[in-house]
Amino acid sequence: VQLQASGGGLAQPGGSLRLSCALSGGSSRQYRMGWFRQAAGKEREFVGGITRDGGRTLYGDSVKGRFTISRNNAKNTAYLQMNTLSPDDTAIYYCAIDRRISGATMTADGMLYWGDGTQVTVSS
Repeated sequence: VQLQASGGGLAQPGGSLRLSCALSGGSSRQYRMGWFRQAAGKEREFVGGITRDGGRTLYGDSVKGRFTISRNNAKNTAYLQMNTLSPDDTAIYYCAIDRRISGATMTADGMLYWGDGTQVTVSS
């Protein structure tokens, strides 16, 4: 299984970006999918996750109300819609698939496979 994140780039404060995470070599419907980010000099942070059928989402406190995760299993792809971006959102964003099929949380050490990451920079 391989994951490829895309859609990063430069955005202005208050702007939006949409990231995609394409899974190959398997079926995305088998996995919960998560997004994490890592800013320079900081630890990897949970952004959000989505259940296998897309029926439930989880978000980190710093992005609640601004970011939305969705998925299209027919396309083997998950998405991260990021709105009202701030410079604090600047980081490399990674998608991952969870080794667990259920649970109230998603953590970095629980992820089975990771994508390479895509850089998001928020600056005026």
